[in-house]
Amino acid sequence: MSTQGVAVHVEMDIAPCPRCFGPTVVQKSDPRHVITIEHGGFVAYETVRVCAARCRHPSGVLVTLRSASLARRVPPGSIFGYDVEVFVGLARFVHHRQREEIRAELAKKGVTPSSGEITILALRFLKHLAELHSSRQPAIRERLERDGGYPLHFDATGEDGRGTLLVAYAGWREWVLGAWKLPTERADQILPHLLDVAGRFGLPCAVMRDLGRATRTAAKDFVRKIKLKIPILGCHLHFLSDIGKDLLKDAHDKLRALFRNHKLRPGLRALVRDLGRKLGQSLPGVRDEVLDWAADVTLQHVLPNGRAGLATVRAIAQWALDSARDGKHVGFPFERPYLDLYERARKARRALDAFLRRPPEGKAVCRALQRLARLLDPVVTAEDFSEISEVISARAELFDELRAALRLNPASSRDDKPRLSAEEAAAELCDIRKGLGTFIRSLRRRRPARGPAEDARDAIDLVLKHLQQHKESLWGHVIFLPKKVGGGIRVVARTNNLLEAFFHRMKHGERRRSGRKVLTNDFEHLPAEAALAYNLTKPDYVEILCGSLERLPEAFADIDIAKRIQALGTPPSTCTPPDEDPRGDFASLPRADRRIVRAESLRLRIEAAARSRAPRRLVALR
Repeated sequence: MSTQGVAVHVEMDIAPCPRCFGPTVVQKSDPRHVITIEHGGFVAYETVRVCAARCRHPSGVLVTLRSASLARRVPPGSIFGYDVEVFVGLARFVHHRQREEIRAELAKKGVTPSSGEITILALRFLKHLAELHSSRQPAIRERLERDGGYPLHFDATGEDGRGTLLVAYAGWREWVLGAWKLPTERADQILPHLLDVAGRFGLPCAVMRDLGRATRTAAKDFVRKIKLKIPILGCHLHFLSDIGKDLLKDAHDKLRALFRNHKLRPGLRALVRDLGRKLGQSLPGVRDEVLDWAADVTLQHVLPNGRAGLATVRAIAQWALDSARDGKHVGFPFERPYLDLYERARKARRALDAFLRRPPEGKAVCRALQRLARLLDPVVTAEDFSEISEVISARAELFDELRAALRLNPASSRDDKPRLSAEEAAAELCDIRKGLGTFIRSLRRRRPARGPAEDARDAIDLVLKHLQQHKESLWGHVIFLPKKVGGGIRVVARTNNLLEAFFHRMKHGERRRSGRKVLTNDFEHLPAEAALAYNLTKPDYVEILCGSLERLPEAFADIDIAKRIQALGTPPSTCTPPDEDPRGDFASLPRADRRIVRAESLRLRIEAAARSRAPRRLVALR
């Protein structure tokens, strides 16, 4: 085949009919304009031969002979070749490039598809990838069996309750085994997909899930259906987070409401803005004076005068507002932002007392200092602040004790710490279990049986209740491998962070591509097969799939050729597809319904009916 010719004639060698071995006659097909990265754009004149005896395949289609070379480069009826499709798919779903970025890269290679064609090629890529993944199921299953099985991690994600995506994940290999769109996260929607994964890739050696009701029920029903006694493990991080929210959420919400009622943060921000405007162009210069004052311990508790004094008051207000700095961006309940704000505001107010005992000489500085003191007064004068903060502090201390016993730090959720050997991880699990047992015995000893310590008693009871409810799913991570794979042990991760991190990468990539923070619409339109594209970053998976990414276009062509051969050998079917299960969509307003529900004609019809003359008395339906 010519590489850059305007017109390329693709001839077939004279060959007998593959069914009757009789002669074939030439039938010219229409010229096709095709584009590939390998050969550029050209017009293909393909010579097609037809059986002279008019033989037909079992499907009823005439027996023809076509060019295998062209079929391995361009799908039937398509303009763009498999290599263009793969380039677009990798750029879109692995590197998260925008359509115009992909077009610009292809233009450098002499290929200029439109934006719409980029979208079509990306969807075609996902379809081929899903079919290739399914066709390699025996090889994937064999590789997982050689590992001694696989821990099945599963979870669902979405945005604003829409675009719910369920993913089944092989924990040790970190492969996506399957991904599906669900109308809503329900156990009866999840279970069939878990059974499908077990049927195609083999039974897992353990199941890891979060603590949601749907996932708990689905995991329990799954193990009962497969009739195999395997551990159902609950994510330790989700377990800890659930306890923390139950312990701290109510009190923390009350503290937040107090701050909002007193409008403390808006007042502090207004003060910072006013002082910034007053300082104007001199602000950059006086910042160094504030740092010099802060570093000079000989000045004791006296504010500077003039512009430096105003900048210092402004800095104190900003310090109180910057309470988020005390957290580690791990989210509630592992950090308590309003308790941190309370602590900083209280310290700042006490510091202002010391500064007001020896007020500055400048009236402007003194007024700014008094204004800041009035803003912060409620945190030291209102009893509600101190009472609620004491409750949060006591419960947070209990929560941090549990967190220390479980040795969990959400900041290390990316598993960036050095990996332990299986024996070391098993020994660590044993130590953690012993430490948790010691913590439970300590709680029971110090639980107040009676008296005024009602909140401490309730907090301890809550922790003990969670530990009792989930004790069966907290342990069982050590898996003994069968002798046929060499024996020994492997350890399942204690958390579902592998899958959580996968969802984080997926959403980060979609935000990079779309430029939107809220991905509600993006996730609703994103095909479930997009999750499989992340497997292409795993060399061991790519080796099974196609050998290397350079051979992925060839693998896609093989898939299409095999489908055409299978279709030719299949007699035409007279069966009609079954109707869609009307119970399959549980969303309150699925995308398919919006065209109807939001139609202007429906609104007018309902309003017209509502305005029609009503009977004197409404008749109740019996």
